[in-house]
Amino acid sequence: MDLSRRKSLTPPMLSGVVRRQPRALDLSWTGVSKKQLMWLLNRLQGLQELVLSGCSWLSVSALGSAPLPALRLLDLRWIEDVKDSQLRELLLPPPDTKPGQTESRGRLQGVAELRLAGLELTDASLRLLLRHAPQLSALDLSHCAHVGDPSVHLLTAPTSPLRETLVHLNLAGCHRLTDHCLPLFRRCPRLRRLDLRSCRQLSPEACARLAAAGPPGPFRCPEEKLLLKDS
Repeated sequence: MDLSRRKSLTPPMLSGVVRRQPRALDLSWTGVSKKQLMWLLNRLQGLQELVLSGCSWLSVSALGSAPLPALRLLDLRWIEDVKDSQLRELLLPPPDTKPGQTESRGRLQGVAELRLAGLELTDASLRLLLRHAPQLSALDLSHCAHVGDPSVHLLTAPTSPLRETLVHLNLAGCHRLTDHCLPLFRRCPRLRRLDLRSCRQLSPEACARLAAAGPPGPFRCPEEKLLLKDS
């Protein structure tokens, strides 16, 4: 259900959303308030896809206390003022969780696709992702200014659960990446799409060598620094 780019959301709109019980809801670039988002999420227990790109952090912070049992896709791209501390609020288990409960692994434990493009995240957030969102198959970190070679080391380390689960990884516009990190992607056997476009320090020649080698098997490059593998 698409309500994107609405300047305001009226009570009849919100009631209509709840009546329809959508599996996917797009509230990107809207003026949704924290109170409205909390009201919706408490009544949409079957919601599987939630798009909040371009909303304010004040509104999005409602996720920190909302039940999200069925959520599989969460889009938080280009939300202003989101840093490690804000993402920590979303990833950590609720403070009243008791040891042994399922929720102790974090609110986003079942999310398969997470979009974080344009956020001011550091490797501290990636460490939290590895621990509290271990089932990610698609991760968008494009245009995150602090993502660099050490970030790739974290994502592909032997202790990283994402090393075995990642299928799609978007690192476009991450200008700290260098050619030194490219061999690390060979550690991800399920990788089918790797977007490295607009990474200024990555040479086309090194990307072409990675595409030819693959992790495992070769990729095709429909565009420079965009590596795809057919299923």
